[in-house]
Amino acid sequence: MDHEAVVRQKMTERYLLNELDPKTRDEFEEHFFDCQDCAQDVHAGALFIEQTKVVLAEKAEPVSVGLAVPVPGQVKPGWMWWLRPALVVPVMAMLLTVVAYQNLFTLPRMEQAMNRPQVLPWAPVNVGTFGSEGPVIAARPGQGFLLFVRIPPEGVYSRYTAELYNPAGRVEWSVTIPASSTQDQWPVQVPGANRQAGNYSLAVRGVTAAGDSKEVGRASFELQIQK
Repeated sequence: MDHEAVVRQKMTERYLLNELDPKTRDEFEEHFFDCQDCAQDVHAGALFIEQTKVVLAEKAEPVSVGLAVPVPGQVKPGWMWWLRPALVVPVMAMLLTVVAYQNLFTLPRMEQAMNRPQVLPWAPVNVGTFGSEGPVIAARPGQGFLLFVRIPPEGVYSRYTAELYNPAGRVEWSVTIPASSTQDQWPVQVPGANRQAGNYSLAVRGVTAAGDSKEVGRASFELQIQK
């Protein structure tokens, strides 16, 4: 069983919820016995489920019988009406469940992803090259990529700013690039979150020590999202 298919089809969650058919379940078990990432996900998910059962099984402490019982229809709810035990206990259980899920499942997976080496899609873009089509970058949904931005050295600027324009023509972000007399190509990592397919452009402006700026060129590229 392919690991990418396991992640894409949410096999771990479906396995823990007992939603897999017997054949698929057997194939997934054979897979996670040999896959450390999936084995850790299954272990964390199982702990999360057990913790959730413990939290939801807890009951509120009984209210003392010595308290006066209000007559129905005579009590006016105030701003603290939501602090009644009947409402506080389910809310606290839900919050504890969310915290347990993050600690046991979400955060470990994010930490593993951050510490794991990745091979990212990339493409060179030459600022100031007119009349040529930009490169094509193919990335998975949510995957970032690298742009190797080449800026012709001019010697009059102390730094550069690069702005990324999305297919709708709006600026998504801006990044500062240092000026160098010995380096004319800079790697820029583009985050993949909420990235749409289409034609993007990168506008680079040179900034002098006095703060004056001037556009030195633009580069374009096409982003394709692989399904």
